[in-house]
Amino acid sequence: MTELDKALAIFRQDTDDPKNQSRFFDLFLNASFFVPTVPEDDPPAAVAGATVAEGQVLPLIIEAEGNDYLILFDTRERLYAWAEAEVKYVEVPGHVLAATSAAPLHWALNVGTEHSKQFLPEEIAWLKEVVERCNAEAAKEAEAKPNLSL
Repeated sequence: MTELDKALAIFRQDTDDPKNQSRFFDLFLNASFFVPTVPEDDPPAAVAGATVAEGQVLPLIIEAEGNDYLILFDTRERLYAWAEAEVKYVEVPGHVLAATSAAPLHWALNVGTEHSKQFLPEEIAWLKEVVERCNAEAAKEAEAKPNLSL
């Protein structure tokens, strides 16, 4: 059981306690995730008309019940167990996922495990706002520090 699993379990047990929510989302934003990518032998045209530049990868997006899901795992082992093979992936920090995801995308965390969680677009938008606020505060702090380089 990972720290994220533990935080999710506590969050689910008592969703009214803001500390539980804060702990889970803080861990999420500061963790790295393994996101399966579209196999290189798949023609890019088959991926919603996307064009892929040399060396660029596309995250695997799966449609289910009329929604598009970005699949992500907090361990490589969970990714491989879900895929039933060692598949290609990209490792992405949670705060980067939040900053770069756009509605109406959903996220599916740790699919196939007892520690899975679905993130709705509204929840992702809220996380994006949190990241933007933190980045703005960090930029202000950086500007306020005196430049000591000679």
